Amino acid sequence: MQPLVHKNTSDAVATAVRHMIVDGELTAGERINEVHLSQQLGVSRTPLREALARLAHEGALETIPRIGHFVRALTVDEVEQLYQIRPLLDPEALRLAGLPTKEKIGRLRELNESIASAKEPDDAISADDEWHIELVSDCPNKILVDLIKQFIRRTHRYEVALMREKKNVVSATTNHRSILAALKRGDLDAACNALRANLESGRAPIVAWLESREATSRKS
Repeated sequence: MQPLVHKNTSDAVATAVRHMIVDGELTAGERINEVHLSQQLGVSRTPLREALARLAHEGALETIPRIGHFVRALTVDEVEQLYQIRPLLDPEALRLAGLPTKEKIGRLRELNESIASAKEPDDAISADDEWHIELVSDCPNKILVDLIKQFIRRTHRYEVALMREKKNVVSATTNHRSILAALKRGDLDAACNALRANLESGRAPIVAWLESREATSRKS
């Protein structure tokens, strides 16, 4: 890991640490050494601590008071559980939000093109998160929207592996276009069904990546 250059914010640090976890540079159960990690990333302890708190909130780290942060394992079981929930929450939020305006559909199309043209997986993830939040932003049940945002955060470390593969980015944007096409023709039920399929589609490639990762780890 190269030191962060001109990116000493907690956002950049959180992104870097998240990638280190996904790449196995920080292993499951490992205690985060703040001194060493801040030196490695070339940042001060303040943005590092902010980033670690954020990652703990995402579920990427476990925090033990007065002891420190520990890396939580990436597991198939967690993926299976996480990816069962969003297909329930998001379609219901879209149903409650109702058909969007032409202006909203336009914004969603622009965001989808941002996903498609993203050069880095984290840019694709950010644009994809923004797309899904924008899609359900008119839902009157704000607690439901907050739950969706919570689960978006919880899947960030898995989405890194997903969006590194261009074929998965293409799949996501294609699915989004199907959702938008249904909304444009006024078919809310079809849009909700397409959204459910979109959210379910990420599970299989992430599970395959995890199983491959575990097999490689056993051999080494």
